[in-house]
Amino acid sequence: MNPLAVVTGGTKGIGRAAIEKFLAQGFDVITCARNESDLLALQQTFSESFPQSKLTYLTADLSVRADVDAFIAFIHTHNQRPEVLINNTGVFIPGQVHNETEGTLEKTMETNLYSAYHLTRGLLAGMMERKKGHIFTICSTASIIAYPNGGSYCISKFALYGMTKVLREEMKPYDVRVTAILPGATYTDSWKGTDLPEDRFMDSGDVAESIWAAYALSPRAVVEEILIRPQLGDLD
Repeated sequence: MNPLAVVTGGTKGIGRAAIEKFLAQGFDVITCARNESDLLALQQTFSESFPQSKLTYLTADLSVRADVDAFIAFIHTHNQRPEVLINNTGVFIPGQVHNETEGTLEKTMETNLYSAYHLTRGLLAGMMERKKGHIFTICSTASIIAYPNGGSYCISKFALYGMTKVLREEMKPYDVRVTAILPGATYTDSWKGTDLPEDRFMDSGDVAESIWAAYALSPRAVVEEILIRPQLGDLD
């Protein structure tokens, strides 16, 4: 039986690249996203490319607690316990604390932080029992450096980074590895319409490769965090 990875927000960007990498390495993958047609297309594409691995999905909006619970239940219906969890679901709504639309903080925290918190809690017991597992949270350079138009996004990513640090300490006695990924500007749908050249951004495949490299270490070592930026530095 193939090992199992759970990757949230799997139809685009870093999530999609991570799924492709883990399928190529012989994992089965369970994913979720809000768009059913995107998920079906993803499944069809990767089933052709990686016939030795299985990709299954549930349509879910992880900013909604009921959908998080449904996704956890869906994962538990499979006769596999996740070996890897990649908390990738996220949203970016530009703005500033003093002028953001009412509700921006709540929506951003529900999507970027609460989804990862509740999903992780729902899958941790099996990893702790087996003393085996690796949890990745996709944070951001915005987790460590605030910027003027980041508003609630920066707040949520600082919080997600803090959660990851707490979880790392808690999981040490259980041999469950925890890694924070802090990518800078990565060429994904969130940058559609930009006038900047594509080569000014990182490729999402590079982030996926760094996740795999951290996972592939022996159980005696853990990469606690990976800070990865475009070669020319952060974007203004």
